[in-house]
Amino acid sequence: MGIGLGLIGTGFMGKAHALAYRNARAVFGDLPQVELVALCDTPASRAQAMADQFGFPEAVENWRALVAHPGVDIVSITTPNGMHREMALAAIDAGKHVHCEKPLALTLEDAREMEAAARKAGVRTMVGYNYIHNPAIAHACKLTVEGAIGRPVHFRGWVDEDYQADPNLPWSWRAKRADAGLGTLGDLGCHLVSMSQILMGPIESLIADTQIIHDTRPLPDGSGRAKVENEDTASAIIRYTSGAQGTLCSSRSAWGRKNKLDWELHGTEGMIAFSQERLNELHLYTNEGPAARQGFRTILTGPEHPPYGAFCPAPGHQLGFSDLKTIEAAAFLRAIASGAPVFPDFTDALSIEAVIHAIDVSAREGRRVIL
Repeated sequence: MGIGLGLIGTGFMGKAHALAYRNARAVFGDLPQVELVALCDTPASRAQAMADQFGFPEAVENWRALVAHPGVDIVSITTPNGMHREMALAAIDAGKHVHCEKPLALTLEDAREMEAAARKAGVRTMVGYNYIHNPAIAHACKLTVEGAIGRPVHFRGWVDEDYQADPNLPWSWRAKRADAGLGTLGDLGCHLVSMSQILMGPIESLIADTQIIHDTRPLPDGSGRAKVENEDTASAIIRYTSGAQGTLCSSRSAWGRKNKLDWELHGTEGMIAFSQERLNELHLYTNEGPAARQGFRTILTGPEHPPYGAFCPAPGHQLGFSDLKTIEAAAFLRAIASGAPVFPDFTDALSIEAVIHAIDVSAREGRRVIL
């Protein structure tokens, strides 16, 4: 028997999870078989249509029925942020493994509750930070550990998109703290924090500021305007436990930016740079050789950067978003089968949540926050 998958939600991320779990064993080979057991969405007609499209034999409208399904071993949660806590806690209580999209929860208190419940139950968990599973990022970590750029001293990162740039965009649940939690920090900034911490280690403290660019938005039914309750932009000056420093900036209202998750890691002997919009490239500068010949090298990912070779034997043929999700799902399946650690689980994700909420607290209270 394989590992049974139950999927809650069929939007962009629901499809990404379905594709990832369907493809993982075909790509990597050394994984247990995945059985697509049941899919949940509302209304029932959509659930049935998407189950047929994704290849799930059962469709349900009630997520609790999916969690209780005896054939489901992994509950995959791809719903809006406000539903994560209740669904994850129910799945954990039922003894299921949980693959939850980011951010983990609306509040830090909820995230702590989820992490504690998973740790107590002994179930395996995974949180959807698929960008950090990029072979290029793994290579950047390897270069840093090997000392290719000397001692890391400064990290500068930014993540910008323009999905909230239009002031005439209708108000939605994303603008309400009770439904979405944080704004750009929960949607985008958490990805940047995940990148920062795997490269630089834990963050010790920070001081930050945020802003709401569009105070209100028109209601979808044309009846008026509603208040925007969470941040459009956020900026933080950070200090790592290593003593290194850095800056993190995020905007969901940056016209022209689609997935501009960029960072530079500066060391005493060079630097590494990366851009998510060109996710198969890494740029390396090392202070060596004659000055007239020094410059950035572009490293194009290929089979020499695992697990790229599991997808394609030829460099330069490019991996994409869905491939990173497949690497993430494969890591989770491997951990469930072997008992090995998996990253990032709810405990790892809690440390990311702590940072984005510390940025929010610092901005609202006007002070440095110690983590």
